[in-house]
Amino acid sequence: MRDTEAGDSAEIAARLAAWYDAHARVLPWRVGPAERAAGVRPDPYRVWLSEIMLQQTTVATVRAPYLRFLARWPDVEALARAEDGAVMGEWAGLGYYARARNLLACARAVADRHGGVFPATLEGLRALPGIGPYTAAAIGAIAFDLPATVVDGNVERVVARLFAVETPMPVAKPALRALAARLTPGVRPGDHAQAMMDLGATICTPRNPACGRCPVATHCAAQRAGIAAELPRTLPRAPKPARRGTVWVARRTDGAVLLERRAGKGLLGGMLGFPTHGWIAGDAEGPPLAAPWRAAEVAVRHVFTHFTLDLQVMVATVDAEAAPGRGAFVAAEAFDPGTLPTVMRKCWDAARGHL
Repeated sequence: MRDTEAGDSAEIAARLAAWYDAHARVLPWRVGPAERAAGVRPDPYRVWLSEIMLQQTTVATVRAPYLRFLARWPDVEALARAEDGAVMGEWAGLGYYARARNLLACARAVADRHGGVFPATLEGLRALPGIGPYTAAAIGAIAFDLPATVVDGNVERVVARLFAVETPMPVAKPALRALAARLTPGVRPGDHAQAMMDLGATICTPRNPACGRCPVATHCAAQRAGIAAELPRTLPRAPKPARRGTVWVARRTDGAVLLERRAGKGLLGGMLGFPTHGWIAGDAEGPPLAAPWRAAEVAVRHVFTHFTLDLQVMVATVDAEAAPGRGAFVAAEAFDPGTLPTVMRKCWDAARGHL
């Protein structure tokens, strides 16, 4: 690590603040710097909702679902009253469905324990379901101006370059957090956190960083050493394990489609989907009903965080009187593939030409 001078921290924060005031991204959940200067305060509910949605997901992916959520459940008490199935359906396509279950649990905890008002301390936020250190810091800094250090992937990259940290990820994470804390100012900590994120998303990008447009390039040790594009370094990743399974897609002659709701916990917990077998612990064995099953021409591959899944898609058309051993038929007019998890939408795409 080539150390950026400790005295530079205040100057870096000041340069970032000025850059953010002029170039902050316009995001539907953000109160921009001009609004903040005019006295507009961020809504903790909107900050929390966006932070949960943005975990391991991109801004582009989150925009539309965020606006739909906000239109349907405009405050935390409205969300707390929502049905589980409705929330899980709106979450479809965002992945990591445990977040949706935690979202509901957290909303209900805020409504029941705190009168619909989010705690304004890091300790109070951390005590809520589904809120870990990063999310608590982000809500605390952005919504409540707490001097919390917010470190996501963008911030890690910016800090690794500013201080030329060559220790590979993830080993470098504690050091990067400590260095990010050194940069966090006591004034406008929320805007500072968002400035760091914006810098990483728009200028200090993973590939081809635009150092010529960076407001803190003169303070960047990696830029001076000519290694900015090489950082942060990473350890070689182990190959993901593979799983195989079967998915059963049945449609009755009246157009109804067979679906089942998965158990509340575990992968795709609480989500509607097609009956499956062989890739998740607890799956029932065999097809969900007796039918003339045939394999779809195209198999489905889906990459989860920790494994790759290959599914054989079995399809069948059955009589209107068919009774499944598990799951239930959903009428054609009520069936919306867009509310299914991504892997299930892939299965539907592979199957529907055979039905």
